[in-house]
Amino acid sequence: MEPFRFEPGPAPLLISMPHVGTHLPDVLARRMTDVARTVPDTDWHVDRLYDFAAALGANRLIATHSRYVIDLNRPPDGTVLYPGASNTELCPTTSFDDEPLWQPDQAPGAEEIRQRVESFWRPYHKQLADALAAIKSRFGMALLFDAHSIRSEVPRFFAGRLPDINLGTADGKSAPSELAARLIEAAGEADGYSSVLNGRFKGGYITRLYGKPAEGIAAVQLELSQITYMDEAPPFGFREDRAKAVRPHLRRILETMLEWAKETKGVSW
Repeated sequence: MEPFRFEPGPAPLLISMPHVGTHLPDVLARRMTDVARTVPDTDWHVDRLYDFAAALGANRLIATHSRYVIDLNRPPDGTVLYPGASNTELCPTTSFDDEPLWQPDQAPGAEEIRQRVESFWRPYHKQLADALAAIKSRFGMALLFDAHSIRSEVPRFFAGRLPDINLGTADGKSAPSELAARLIEAAGEADGYSSVLNGRFKGGYITRLYGKPAEGIAAVQLELSQITYMDEAPPFGFREDRAKAVRPHLRRILETMLEWAKETKGVSW
């Protein structure tokens, strides 16, 4: 199985979905714990949730393999992404609930991790970089939206319940402040949903690496609380009734990015 699916579109927007994949190669699954084989920490159904993306003309990059194979939103050298906080690794060894993912003596070593970087991480990031370069070449600028979701309560990473809509711009480093202000305003207009900018989730490796406002690339991460669109307990079912309510607000956030590009950068498509 290829490490990603890429769906091109005519707009200057790329939606990256690095944690939506659920596939575990058999050779790895046999070494994993029963918990790990259910891939509970997936950004479940994010591709289905953003089913309106094609209508906006967005490009979509969708990971196929589980983050337990390799985390595409971590540095390839294994550098800790959140110093001083609890972290999962490039090739995770524990779940969000701090349960082991690998049977005794079966966790990947340095050489296996290197091979996974070459087989899965680099192809995804090459496609991401190539797509952004193509967008920028055509429009003179590019928008990157890194789409994530997570359980509303994960004590390992944050206390209490997470806000529903968590926007991140790496504390203003990955996107212009004017764009960030418009996005949090759009999120704040979502009645019944809480929102925050650069709260617990400020943007991971993808947002930080590719967001270069001075070079015409604006990157934003959205970490959506899963309670807004699905059942958070196994078997992690999609809830169309909930999704139907939150989708218009997600669409409005993406439309705001595109409107900003038209108004401030003069792009059209």
